[in-house]
Amino acid sequence: QVQLVESGGGLVQPGGSLRLSCAVSGRLSSIATMAWYRQAPGKQRDLVASIAQSGRPNYVDSVKGRFTISRDDAWNTVLQMSSLTPEDTAVYYCMAVALGGRRTWGQGTQVTVSS
Repeated sequence: QVQLVESGGGLVQPGGSLRLSCAVSGRLSSIATMAWYRQAPGKQRDLVASIAQSGRPNYVDSVKGRFTISRDDAWNTVLQMSSLTPEDTAVYYCMAVALGGRRTWGQGTQVTVSS
C-alpha cells in the first residue's frame, strides 16, 4: 500500500508561482503512474498532469506551458505552477496508480489565486 502527503499550497497573486510536493511512502514498487488532480468549488475533480514510470509527463491543455510535473526515483512528485490565474484556484490532490489499477489519494492542498 502507498501513502501520499501533499504540501505547498497557499495564497498567491495572479501571475505568481507555487510549488506543490507529494511525499510518497509504502510499496513504491507497485506504482505505475503519479498524477495531480484538482477540484474547484462545485466542480468535479479533474486531471491536471501525470507522469509515468518512463518519466514522460502529460498535461491537460489548460496548464500546458505553465505547469511542470516531475518525480524522483522514490516517486516523490512535484507540480511546479507558474503564471497562475484565478481559474487555477482549487484543492489539488496527488494520486498514485498502482500496477494493478488501484488508486490512492492524498488529503489535498488548497491553492488560492487572488489579488
